[in-house]
Amino acid sequence: MKLTSSNPKADGFFVPGEFGLHEETYMIWPERADNWRNGGKPAQAAYAKVAQAIALFEPVTMLVSEKQYKNARQSLPESIRVMEMSNNDAWIKDYGPIYVTNKNGEVRGVDWRFNAWGGLLDGLYFPWDQDDLVAEKLCEFNRMDYYSLKDFILEGCSVHFDGDGTLYTTEEVLLSEGRNGKLSKEEIEEVLRKYCNVEKIIWLKQGFFLDETNGDIDNMLNIVRPGEIVLTWTNDRNDPQYEISKTAYEQLQKETDAKGRTLIIHKMLMPEPMYITTEESQGVDPVNGMLPRFPGDRLTATYVSYYTANGGIIYPLFNDKNDQAAKILLEKIYPNRKIIGVPAREILLGGGNIHCIAQSIPKNS
Repeated sequence: MKLTSSNPKADGFFVPGEFGLHEETYMIWPERADNWRNGGKPAQAAYAKVAQAIALFEPVTMLVSEKQYKNARQSLPESIRVMEMSNNDAWIKDYGPIYVTNKNGEVRGVDWRFNAWGGLLDGLYFPWDQDDLVAEKLCEFNRMDYYSLKDFILEGCSVHFDGDGTLYTTEEVLLSEGRNGKLSKEEIEEVLRKYCNVEKIIWLKQGFFLDETNGDIDNMLNIVRPGEIVLTWTNDRNDPQYEISKTAYEQLQKETDAKGRTLIIHKMLMPEPMYITTEESQGVDPVNGMLPRFPGDRLTATYVSYYTANGGIIYPLFNDKNDQAAKILLEKIYPNRKIIGVPAREILLGGGNIHCIAQSIPKNS
């Protein structure tokens, strides 16, 4: 049932942390040849590996287009449910519902608007109409009550929640003209407080260097537990990311969260800079309405864009010397979860990372 006359805060619902228990996880099968190289085949293999890793810990449903149903069904093990649903591309974390829960464990959805990270001003593809319907469809499919905002743009990767009253985001994204350009920062905060039921919003100035989404928060940090985060880091002072991460670190050191905690910050070294090759670029079909992929474009490669599953962490591998350092850090800060690495370059080539392609439903208790 769509709830249009109320909001989560008024009803006692709030966004939980991703590190809480999940009912299941949804993903969307990649296929568009103007974003994924070689007809999407390498990306499909990468998504399948991520899905299988998550399925070790919780049920997984893969949403697929009509054309790709048989291909996806044959490419995935029987344990992963495959369900047909129209889409424009494969970034469910950005346009699926943001889920809210209450103290009784009841779960509802919030259906925000999606315009491909900037609409006609600086969005990444057109059209995006089918993606914008996915949140509503999933709530209807799961017979879940949900709130729906008529015209407020918000992507799931642009906000991180600690489940204890704190929201992390970046000014580059939420204040960008292509999202909610007519609203002030204070007006945006008011909507977030109502529909996410948070007490404090921590704004970073910038996201990851040259992130095509304008700088989503999930390439900058991830939340381990309330009061504890991991932050993308490099020790290379000549890398443009160095100043961005340093500025964020210095700000976060001075911050307290909604409950007054000083933050524990783990610096997570990113891989060496990665760039699109000529071969990879030539494998993408040039089509009007889609951001082109040029040789030499830098990829937004960071280990903080990992997925937190019920009993595990699924993190990206880049065939880089810091792959092992990332695993060691994750094993230290998640002693009760199994750490699994999955090759992620093909996902990066499409513009995102592991955290962007999977979305969990909180466990209904």
